[in-house]
Amino acid sequence: MTVLAQGVEGNNPVLNISIFGAFVVVTLVVVFRASRNTKSAADYYAGGRAFTGPQNGVAIAGDYLSAASFLGIAGAIAVNGYDGFLYSIGFLVAWLVALLLVAELLRNTGKFTMGDVLAFRLRQRPVRAAAATSTLIVSFFYLLAQMAGAGGLVALLLGISDTGMQALVIAAVGVIMIVYVLVGGMKGTTWVQIIKAALLIVGGVVMTVWVLAKFGFNPSALLQGAVDKAGALGEQLLAPGKQYGKTETSKLDFLSLGIALVLGTAGLPHVLMRFYTVPTAKEARRSVVWAIGLIGLFYLLTLVLGYGAGALVGPDVIAGAPGGVNSAAPLLAQALGGPVLLGIIAAIAFATILAVVAGLTITASASFAHDVYANVLRKGRTTPEKEVRVARITAVVIGAVAIGGGILANGQNVAFLVALAFAVAASANLPTILYSLFWKRFNTSGALWSIYGGLVSAIVLIIFSPAVSGGPKPMIEGVDFHWFPLENPGLVSIPLGFLLGWLGTVLSKEKDDAKHAEMEVRALTGVGAEKATSH
Repeated sequence: MTVLAQGVEGNNPVLNISIFGAFVVVTLVVVFRASRNTKSAADYYAGGRAFTGPQNGVAIAGDYLSAASFLGIAGAIAVNGYDGFLYSIGFLVAWLVALLLVAELLRNTGKFTMGDVLAFRLRQRPVRAAAATSTLIVSFFYLLAQMAGAGGLVALLLGISDTGMQALVIAAVGVIMIVYVLVGGMKGTTWVQIIKAALLIVGGVVMTVWVLAKFGFNPSALLQGAVDKAGALGEQLLAPGKQYGKTETSKLDFLSLGIALVLGTAGLPHVLMRFYTVPTAKEARRSVVWAIGLIGLFYLLTLVLGYGAGALVGPDVIAGAPGGVNSAAPLLAQALGGPVLLGIIAAIAFATILAVVAGLTITASASFAHDVYANVLRKGRTTPEKEVRVARITAVVIGAVAIGGGILANGQNVAFLVALAFAVAASANLPTILYSLFWKRFNTSGALWSIYGGLVSAIVLIIFSPAVSGGPKPMIEGVDFHWFPLENPGLVSIPLGFLLGWLGTVLSKEKDDAKHAEMEVRALTGVGAEKATSH
């Protein structure tokens, strides 16, 4: 463990905090400048729909390349090799589902939130309440992952093993995020995401080239280096099964994880909301193409970064570091370029967490203010100004809840935590969105059965899974109340969400062919969408 001690002590906490502080100052200036133009609800929720496809594509990449992508996946590859890279594959393939099935159609039928799409042809108040409930819960699971990443990163950078101090830092991250959202709205948040995406990809490219240079630009030598450093179990890094192939249950767990990752993106509220920040459906489609290109490039880089961390730092050192597997990328930066590169990469990782958390918070607060407050409680009798005020108050509450949850989840692998959010999104949101867009017979009863059934089944299975208690690394230590054998509920809860949506629909006589026909025309052509979405 002497290497670990040097790894933590060799960094310069003052330098790390200074670089991160500089990023916060620059982005706050950008956010304050953007806030000058945030006047209407469309400005606050959708950035005034003023972003181009490429700009929004970079922002989507910034929103999507979270702490899970940078810290969690690099750590998973370093420790589990091939099985860790499967996270990257799942996260990337998911974008094809989003591009082909939902991006353009959602932009044409919605206004600000997922609830808008469902309320177009179904009964307003119950489906908006259900959509907002689902949005808040999915956002909470995703926020947990980002906050856990923040705690692990700070533990590594400042050498803080005291959980109380880590909790303070998680709280500080939450407070900065709340300021971004309150001041800048979607416009400010989008610019923070664009800056962060550029920094993350440039940082990833620099580290990738540096790692490859150390091995003579020979990928085989890099892989061999990782195998050698891992010792007796090294060969397992290059073959499937190190993490998910030991038992029949673990194979099912991998299948469950894969389904959740591939189907989850198209149901993530903070990703769906980004399609409303562009002026037309064509720009929504362009933005997804740009996002796929940038995200695909980054996930290729994670392969080199993960195996590079395995080869240059070693899986034992990574697993034993403060922050655990989430510390692989920062430790690799230190091994390559010492304290300065560690400080830069750590600041980028912090920026990653801040930008994603801000995007999640604005989505959750918009859903509550627009769907629950304006349309369910006030029945549409409110002003955009009051709605935005409620959204800002909600953002503060969500930030406080996220801080508490992040303290609880501190130390978990962030890629794993994000996979849980994907499972909940795919179980509750995706069936309802697809049925609403494509199934003529679908009705309000089906939507409510699908959303609430998918939500409840996914959450119950997560609570009683080995991930929460009784597993190798449970959230709650010292107790075991799990009865569901899989760590990810997707294999059961996603098909159940689709089944319940169908069952709820066929058991109800409600039907509105004319409204479905109108929605179909708008979804496929965009006719009427511009009038509906202008403010």
